[in-house]
Amino acid sequence: MDADKKITTLAEIGEFALIDRLTKDVNIQNKSTIKGVGDDAAILDYKDKQLVITTDMLMEGIHFSLVYAPLKHLGYKAAVVNFSDVYAMNAHPKQLIVSLAISSKFSVEAVEEIYEGIKLACNKYQADLIGGDTTSSLTGLALSLTAIGETKKGQTAFRNTAKKNDLICVSGNLGAAYVGLQLLEREKKVFAESNVQPDFSGYEYILERQLKPEARKDVVEALQKDGIKPTSMIDVSDGLSSELFHICTQSGVGCRIYSEKIPIHTQTAKMADEFNMDPLVCALNGGEDYELLFTVPVKQFEKIDKVEDVSIIGHITDKTEGLKLQTASDHLVDLKAQGWTSFADHQEENADSK
Repeated sequence: MDADKKITTLAEIGEFALIDRLTKDVNIQNKSTIKGVGDDAAILDYKDKQLVITTDMLMEGIHFSLVYAPLKHLGYKAAVVNFSDVYAMNAHPKQLIVSLAISSKFSVEAVEEIYEGIKLACNKYQADLIGGDTTSSLTGLALSLTAIGETKKGQTAFRNTAKKNDLICVSGNLGAAYVGLQLLEREKKVFAESNVQPDFSGYEYILERQLKPEARKDVVEALQKDGIKPTSMIDVSDGLSSELFHICTQSGVGCRIYSEKIPIHTQTAKMADEFNMDPLVCALNGGEDYELLFTVPVKQFEKIDKVEDVSIIGHITDKTEGLKLQTASDHLVDLKAQGWTSFADHQEENADSK
């Protein structure tokens, strides 16, 4: 935030003036939004389409650290993680509800920065900000967002409908957000001990994947354009292994994926090497990539093989075969769900692993 900018305390203007200030430039973009901000409740009209609703909460000290998370980026990310869940249902986000709990250490201008990021994400993903709530907090900052999306009837993708022999696909690359977090946490400790400013040159990609992720709207649009309906789909927020466990457990199937097929960015591999970590382990267990993991019938191989930025990493097997990873040396090893779990005893350095 600009050091010369006037700082206004929350107490100076109060809750209602704050809401007016945060939402005065919100514009409606979707026909389904009949009434947005400004009344006791929003009014939506979806007629013959199905409604998709998801919510996500980000807590200071658990999901983010304000030492290195810019407020505008934080607002953007809070919106995007909800939009990602909507896309994972093969749907499109249309509305967003935002609730904040804010301590007195935050100024009005700081809250405006958070909302700048939220509104930037809404504009990019064409969703309407339609309301929410603000309240005080004794301990810090909490953001709770609810996204509402729509999809045509019969087009929704679920976790529990994968079929034997389906191809397992993933968008983008994996592990980047996790190693970006490790870099930020390392430099935070260095700064605390020596006050030396970090040099992040050469690692911009993995830092952006952690601080300002994107939802894969483009992949959902490409699949729909090519007439490909996933038999199951989930977004990779808790790690590839954990998400595969969700799909396989709920679908009553097994899987086999191939280590050489899992996409890993060069910066991810380089950063993992600096930390003496296996890039594959980062890709399997790191969270917050917000890529899409999905399955398609094997008969659609030629179609899915042509979709940009999508990799085929394995196939669905019978439940009796379990969840397996085939290594480069052709050894089969059991997959283990070792990604983020919300109620584990997390240390501060793991605060953003979700």
